Amino acid sequence: MTNNKEVILTYEGLKKLEEELEYLKGVKRREVAERIKQALAFGDISENSEYDEAKNDQAQMEGRIVVLENMLKNAKVIDEDDVRTDTVSLGSKVKLLDLEFDEEVEYYIVGSTEADPTKFKISNESPVGSALMGKKIGEIVEAAVPAGVIKFKILEIHK
Repeated sequence: MTNNKEVILTYEGLKKLEEELEYLKGVKRREVAERIKQALAFGDISENSEYDEAKNDQAQMEGRIVVLENMLKNAKVIDEDDVRTDTVSLGSKVKLLDLEFDEEVEYYIVGSTEADPTKFKISNESPVGSALMGKKIGEIVEAAVPAGVIKFKILEIHK
């Protein structure tokens, strides 16, 4: 599985992936190895569901390790000093006015790996994120989303 797509991360996102990788390679590997060892102690592995489950968990974990290592190898970290405040770019925090509901909302524009709409972190590749990219304070932005078209006015851009 060789995927050399650039992975855009904030410094926080990079640390989170590094911590997950360290956890999987250390603590989790030991836990899974111990589960396999205990399951083998039960005897015949041909009818041993504990063994099968532990081996499946091991395969999933090792797959995730490969994915994380590849992501980190291809990571491009957004330098906060390079984040502009005159136009929306990766790493920008953007305060918007939702023109339909007359409500303010603030989004953090991140790469797709870090996107988490529940924490108002949206990908630069998402419909709203891509519509905002390159726009300036005061501009009206329309974004085509599954529910239709939503309109925002950009109120603030900051790091």
